[in-house]
Amino acid sequence: MTDAVTRAAELLKEHRESIDRLDAILVYTLGERFKHTQAVGELKAEHDLPPSDPAREAKQIARLEDLASRAHLDPDFAKAFLNFIIQEVIRHHKKHQE
Repeated sequence: MTDAVTRAAELLKEHRESIDRLDAILVYTLGERFKHTQAVGELKAEHDLPPSDPAREAKQIARLEDLASRAHLDPDFAKAFLNFIIQEVIRHHKKHQE
């Protein structure tokens, strides 16, 4: 019994280490993504372009839903996550235009 518990504890530790690494990747990836969206916001402000692009946003959502499906991730979750990011990006773009 102890061997099974010890092995379960080892597996749990390995999973948690992987989760921690993946969390770091997500944070750094989002940071990199927002660097690019900030640059887009500055370009849009310089050229009096609207802060949002509904056609692009719709394409991105469809693309992400497809990626999520292929990655075995709930497409509704992926869509909600991208919508959250898009709203944050639009908020930043509006700030640049003020």
